[in-house]
Amino acid sequence: MLKLTLLEFFFRGIPEEFLIIFAVYAFSKTAVNIKKYIISSIFLVITIYFIRFLPIQYGVNMILGLIAIIVLIVNINKIDIVKAIKASIIAITLECICEAINIFIIQYVFKVDVNYVFKEPTLKIVLGIPSLLIFAFFVTTYYIIMSRRKELRDTFNGEIS
Repeated sequence: MLKLTLLEFFFRGIPEEFLIIFAVYAFSKTAVNIKKYIISSIFLVITIYFIRFLPIQYGVNMILGLIAIIVLIVNINKIDIVKAIKASIIAITLECICEAINIFIIQYVFKVDVNYVFKEPTLKIVLGIPSLLIFAFFVTTYYIIMSRRKELRDTFNGEIS
């Protein structure tokens, strides 16, 4: 079981899931529909929260989360399933890379015991912020570049916006 404290849920879980949905929009080259974005993000936050309470091994929760992202993106945001799968995998992979970079810096540059960090919710939130910011930077930059190149598609009519 991978329980979250309410503090972790509000300060890490919610921003992370909103960012994941934004990343899927970006990597699928789809213009953000604010209403659908908020609805799918809220559903994802709730889904991931409950997935974390399942009695499963670590890693299985990522696969279930990936499936949840794809289902929400296809059904709520109306993004093509192939694009949704590709974009979701890219988003999760990039998030893992950003977290790995952050853990490397915490452990080898700042010489902090990572096991201790993961046992302390407040410390985990504070030291986890850089990975979320790195992820947000990459996703936002990519989205802005695609927007300026006029490569984003509108999900309503498939036109480039």
